[in-house]
Amino acid sequence: MASAMRRRRAFRGRPATLRARAAAAAALAMAAVLGAGGLWLFGLLRANLLDNTTGRTELAARKVAARLDARAVPPGGRLPAPEGGVDLVLVRDAAGRTVAGSGNPDDAPDFGALRPGPGEDSRSAVLPPARPGAERRVVVVVQVPGAAQVAGAVRVPGAPGSNGPHTVYAMTVLGDVDDATGAVAAGLLAGAPPLIGFAAALAWWVTGQALRPVTAIRTGLAAVTASGLDRRVPDPGGADEIARLARTVNDTLDRLERSDARQRQFTADASHELRNPLAAVRTRLEVALATGRPDRESVAAALADTERLQGIAADLLLLARLDGGPAPRTEPVDLALLAAEDAARRGGSRVAVRVEAGSPVPAAGDPARLERALANLVDNAVRYARTEVVVRAAGDGAGRALLEVADDGPGIPEADRERVFERFVRLDADRGRAGGGTGLGLAIAREIARAHGGEVTAGPGPGGGARLVLRLPAEPAGRGPGPRGPGPHVPALGSHVPAPRARRS
Repeated sequence: MASAMRRRRAFRGRPATLRARAAAAAALAMAAVLGAGGLWLFGLLRANLLDNTTGRTELAARKVAARLDARAVPPGGRLPAPEGGVDLVLVRDAAGRTVAGSGNPDDAPDFGALRPGPGEDSRSAVLPPARPGAERRVVVVVQVPGAAQVAGAVRVPGAPGSNGPHTVYAMTVLGDVDDATGAVAAGLLAGAPPLIGFAAALAWWVTGQALRPVTAIRTGLAAVTASGLDRRVPDPGGADEIARLARTVNDTLDRLERSDARQRQFTADASHELRNPLAAVRTRLEVALATGRPDRESVAAALADTERLQGIAADLLLLARLDGGPAPRTEPVDLALLAAEDAARRGGSRVAVRVEAGSPVPAAGDPARLERALANLVDNAVRYARTEVVVRAAGDGAGRALLEVADDGPGIPEADRERVFERFVRLDADRGRAGGGTGLGLAIAREIARAHGGEVTAGPGPGGGARLVLRLPAEPAGRGPGPRGPGPHVPALGSHVPAPRARRS
């Protein structure tokens, strides 16, 4: 609970919409880029300006040092004004006295111990300002070891005629550097807010344009109701993620509409199927009560209709479990053995049921449900066959097991080979169901096959009848049920009857 509260508090400050979050992210990204880029540009510019200033200052000092080496110091210790924006050049002797300069020596800062060390030719430094608000200065020191005193021009008190080392100090005030870097910093600070705002506005607009189809999809979905499943969301076209989302939503709505239509049709068909036997049972019971002494024929007919109702209810319950129930349990199953056992239970069938299986046919699935699927296929074939039904179990060589049920009846028209697997679909116009099934047998067989990862298809039989094929994943090698399958032919007893009725599911 505490962690959930912390997460809620953490997310409370986040923008509520994706558009706002995108704008905030763009603003933060622009701020980070401008901050890092501005600091880098400011540092690079200042370092470059300092290097240039130091170079000009050192050049001015070296020019003066060259004159000292040539003993060309002007009389009176007055040096010409340096070039390149250098502010001051001073020459001091070994005792630290100023012997020459380009300006007023009183304007020179206190250089203190700033001088080249042993073995050094020059040294540069940026002196701090003498007082708050003053400009900092770049000083370059160049030592002239052999500089001579020039009579009448530079005199060293207390050491006339000596040839001690001289030190040339050149100084440049960093006013221009500070002004340039300050202008750049001010420009960056002034330009950052508009750029950040522009990035946020651009992200807001672009995200709004990109999410406009999403808004249309949301509006379209909100308009879909249980009574208006025919509505579809607008497809923006193209191949981007939003277009694929719109197509996926429309495909989902198509499936929902088809499922709803099937559910409504199923409810209507189930009501119709249950109404007829209920009406018949009620009529027979009312007649029996009216006579005062029920006859055996009325009770038997009512019992038959009741059994039919039980069969329909059981089929509907099984379909409901197949639609939303758990996956079937899986264990090794021999399809050849299932076919032989089903044929053996059909002693006295209207037509002969013959099984063809040369060896066991291993598969994986729920034996009870697979037995029900096979029984439904054989029941359908027996109902419409003329003389014989052939059940063949084999593998297809592609990792699947087959159960084929073929009859010599009238067959199934090509246009109806998918319709026969729909619920309550029968291909004739007779709705009395006097001698037929419930119209759910093939639908149950297909649902069982699909629950096992297989399929049931209908096609023409070898003799002109119908051929129903149940395909299932084969059992992996080494897990089969063993050599328990039937022989090549396992015939079942049957009797010949007049020509069958028209084909129905």
